[in-house]
Amino acid sequence: MKLLLKAALLNRKHYALLFITVIALFFMTVASQMEMFSLGVMTKAGPDAFALFGSSKSETLSLNDVENKWVEIAGSKKALITKEEASAYIASQKGGNLVQKVTAFLDSHFQISKNLGRLALILVFVAIFKAGALFANRYCTHLVAIRVSRDLRQSYFEHIQTLPMSFYQEHNIGGLASRITGDAGVVASAINSMLINYIQTPFALISTAIACFYISWKLSLIIFIGFPLVVWPMVFIAKKIKAIARQMQKSGESFASALIEYLSGILTVKVFAMEEFSLKKYKEQNHRMARLEEKSAKYGLSSRPILHTVSSLFFAAVILSGLYLFQMGASELLVFCGLLYVFYEPIKKFAEENHQIQRGVAAAERMYEVLSLKPPIEDKPGAIEWKGFLEGMEFRNVSFRYEKEWVLRNLSFSVKKGESVAIVGPTGSGKSTIVQLLPRLYEIQEGEILIDGRSIKEYTQRSLREGIAFVPQKPFLFLDSVRENIAFGRPFSDEEVEEAARNAQAEEFIVRLPERYGALIAESGKNLSGGQQQRLAIARALVKKAPILILDEATSSLDALSEKGIKETMESLRGKVTQIIIAHRLSTIEHVDRIIYLERGCKVAEGTREQLLESCPQFRKVWEMMHQSD
Repeated sequence: MKLLLKAALLNRKHYALLFITVIALFFMTVASQMEMFSLGVMTKAGPDAFALFGSSKSETLSLNDVENKWVEIAGSKKALITKEEASAYIASQKGGNLVQKVTAFLDSHFQISKNLGRLALILVFVAIFKAGALFANRYCTHLVAIRVSRDLRQSYFEHIQTLPMSFYQEHNIGGLASRITGDAGVVASAINSMLINYIQTPFALISTAIACFYISWKLSLIIFIGFPLVVWPMVFIAKKIKAIARQMQKSGESFASALIEYLSGILTVKVFAMEEFSLKKYKEQNHRMARLEEKSAKYGLSSRPILHTVSSLFFAAVILSGLYLFQMGASELLVFCGLLYVFYEPIKKFAEENHQIQRGVAAAERMYEVLSLKPPIEDKPGAIEWKGFLEGMEFRNVSFRYEKEWVLRNLSFSVKKGESVAIVGPTGSGKSTIVQLLPRLYEIQEGEILIDGRSIKEYTQRSLREGIAFVPQKPFLFLDSVRENIAFGRPFSDEEVEEAARNAQAEEFIVRLPERYGALIAESGKNLSGGQQQRLAIARALVKKAPILILDEATSSLDALSEKGIKETMESLRGKVTQIIIAHRLSTIEHVDRIIYLERGCKVAEGTREQLLESCPQFRKVWEMMHQSD
C-alpha cells in the first residue's frame, strides 16, 4: 500500500488534483444522502401527534401532554394550529425525528407543503447536485489515473536509461515492456480505488451511521451485527486476489516474451517450418494466463453476490423491525432503508475496489523492483567533463567477469592519440567486451582504464560517451527517416549528414530510395539489407566526428566493393581519429598501426601485422587461412 501512496505522491503537481478528487468524493456521498432524505420529504404529509405533543422518549401520549404543548405551539387563545406552525415548532426543538426536522425546516423556509413547485425545484436541485458530484468524481479520478500513469511511465523510462547493460541481460524485453505499458495503468487505477476505499468509504460509513442513529438508534444497532458478516468475506477474498495478481503478472511477462520471441524470430520459424512448435509454446502460455484470469474473475466477482445476500437479509430485518417492533412511520423507514443502502453500497464496492487495489499493489511492487535499483555505474562526486582526447588511453591490468565467468584477465595495452589499433581473436575471447568497457557500459572488477592519464571514472559518463563514436555488431535503426537515423537527434546540417553517408558508402543506395534522405526506414530497418543497415550505422558514427571511433565487426555484412570503400575512409582518418577496430575478417584491418591478439580474455601477442606473423602462430594461422580462401 505504501508503494501506491508513493506513486500517487510522486509528482507535487498531483496534490491539488488529489485534493479536488477527495472533495468530489465527499460531495458524492452527501448527494446520495440528500437523495435518500428527499424521498422521505416527498412521502411526509406533516408532523405526527407524537412529534408535536410528545417528548423525545415518550411512547404514549396523554390529553395533558397535548394541552400543555398546544399552548406552547399556538398560544392560549388559538383553537387551530397550521402546518407551518407545527413545522416551525418541530424545527426549533432539540431531539426528535431527523426526517421530521428536515421536512419542518424546508416547510418553514420554502413552504413546500403549500407549493409543490418549490418542492419540485428542491428535488431538481438535489438531482443536479448529485449529477455534478458524480461527473466531478469520475472526471477527477480519471485525471488522477491518466497523470499518475503518465508520470510512472516517464519515471520508469528515465530510470532504466541509467541502468547498465548487465541489467538488460538479466531481464527479458517482454517483461520490461509489460511493466511500463501495463503495470503503470494498473497502479494508477488502484490509486483511484484506494481513494474510494480509504477516504470516501469511511466518510460514507461514519456520516451515514450518524444519520441512521439520529433516526433510530435502536434500529441502527443492526448495522453492528451485519458488519462482521460483510467484512470477513472481503478479507478472505482480498488475500486470494493478491496472490493470483502476482502470478498473473509473472505469467504476463512470460506471455509477452513468447510473443516477442516469435515475432523477432519469424524468419527462422518459417524457414524451419516450425509454426506448430511456436504455436505450442504460445498456447501453453496463453492457457496458463487464461486459467489465472478465470481464478481472478471467480474471486473478484464472487464478493458482490455474497455481500448482496448479507445486506438483503439485513434490509428485510430492518423493515420488519421498523414496522412491527418500533412502529416507525413509512417516510422515516423509507429514509432509514435508503441510508442503509448508502451505508452498505460502499462496503459492497469495497471488495471490488479492493480487487483492483491488490492488483495495483502487485503491479507497484514489480515496478518498484526496477525503480528502487540504484545504478551501479554513477558519476563520482566532482567528476569532470572530458573535453578532448589529448594523449592516449590505457588498459592497465583489467579483469572483468559476467556473473562468475571471467571474460578478461589481467589485460594491459595502450593506444596513442590518432593511432589505429585492431583487436582480433577467436569468438568468445573478449574483444567486444573491451570496447564496451571503454564507454563504461559495464564496470570493471579489477584494474584501471585510463584516458589522458586519468581513470575513466573521473569523467562524467555523458562526456565520455560524447567523445566516442560506436558502431556495434548488430546495428539498430529507428522507425524514422534516413536523415534522422544518421543524425540521431543531433542538429547536424544536411551537408554533414550527406558527407557521412558518402564516406560510409551509403549514398549509393540512399539516392535510389523514393524520398532519398527523407525515406522512412521500417521498424528495426527491416526494409533494408544487412549491409545497408551497417552502412547507415557507420554513417551515424562518422557524422559525430568524435575523437575515438570504435568499429565492432562493423563490415561483416558488406560486399567486397563497399568494404573497400569503408577501408579507404578509415585510412583517410588515420592520424585524425583514434580507431579501435574489431574484426574476424583480417582484410578489414590491413591499414592499422597495431594488432592485439586475444585468446580466452588474455593478450597473447601485440604488434604490427609483420611482427605478429613472425611471433604469433595463432595469428599466422588465421592469416594464412584467409589468403588460402581468397
